[in-house]
Amino acid sequence: MSVLVAVEPDCWRRPVLAEAVVRGGGTVSAPDGASALVWAEPTQAQLIGEMVDANPGIEWVQLPYAGIEPVVDVVTARPAIEWYCGKGVYAEPVAEHALMLALAGMRGMATYARAEAWSAPEGRNLLGASVTVLGGGGITDSLLRLLAPFGCEVTVLRNRPEPMHGAAQVVGPDALADVLPGTDVLVLALALTPDTAGIIGAVELAALPDHAWVINVARGGHIVTDDLVSALQDGQIGGAALDVTDPEPLPDDHPLWGIPNCLITPHIGNTPEMGLALLADRVEANVALRISGEPLLGPVYLDLGY
Repeated sequence: MSVLVAVEPDCWRRPVLAEAVVRGGGTVSAPDGASALVWAEPTQAQLIGEMVDANPGIEWVQLPYAGIEPVVDVVTARPAIEWYCGKGVYAEPVAEHALMLALAGMRGMATYARAEAWSAPEGRNLLGASVTVLGGGGITDSLLRLLAPFGCEVTVLRNRPEPMHGAAQVVGPDALADVLPGTDVLVLALALTPDTAGIIGAVELAALPDHAWVINVARGGHIVTDDLVSALQDGQIGGAALDVTDPEPLPDDHPLWGIPNCLITPHIGNTPEMGLALLADRVEANVALRISGEPLLGPVYLDLGY
């Protein structure tokens, strides 16, 4: 048994994803004959609904996104379709980026990278630090493994506080206020939903120690940007290292660019080139799972928003 899969739209990612369909045992098909759709172009989310509506034989869709914010309206309006996203697909490169940002922040690279003369020593060790991670998904799984050699005391906050290998404790969201005062590094690695938008604002930033670094590799909307600017300018926290911002892209004249203890990377924790091979692996796996009648990876849970 095979499965007919459309890979759309035509773009530079399409050949790689089409090859993945074949490796998984499927057959690449035109949309009007397909039972599945692999969406190849993240920047054209608005066309996914049109494609599905025009081809009623499509039963399930593989999205290229880890988070479904770009297509939440499309998905919600079509509950009869099975939707699968890329959650977990990009965990390894994003966790690596989070580790890099944490080390850079803790060890003073925000200062040293901008210096034009020999400067005084600064920095703290990540070794043995108290790390709090918001989110318990694939990025956190990978980050826990990467943090293991540093002997960090890691606390994970997640909706379902189940044990995670490498975490000293896993607690629910209600414990946020309790853990922040003892946090050296706060890492945001959670899905953006109405419940998590603005989860870090003035109150939370004030609760952190004055040496703490905030690392955001999730979504810019998790942090109240104006509150972060104030906390950085007032020295309430040690600094922030952001791969995502709100707004995004961050305007050239935004005050975050000029704050010495703020490091910014332009949402490249997972670049398109890094991510394509990883997405292809997910496509191959899900096509093979569909053929064998097993559950697919990365189901979208409409009630949870991810």
